[in-house]
Amino acid sequence: MMIALNEYPQLKLIAWHLTAMSSVEEEEAFSLYEHNWRFIDQQQLTDRERQLIEYLKQNYGRGFLNV
Repeated sequence: MMIALNEYPQLKLIAWHLTAMSSVEEEEAFSLYEHNWRFIDQQQLTDRERQLIEYLKQNYGRGFLNV
């Protein structure tokens, strides 16, 4: 499934280098969160984005976000 960057503000911020793309694959989104977690403002995460992160953790991180 493709994830629209515009729907997830913190993901969009850490995917700044993907300017030509409006969406990413789930596995790439998970990788972006893992590798750039230090740049995530957790207080600014929407409920929807928190749910996405949890979904990605369960499906691609075996329940963990390696940060």
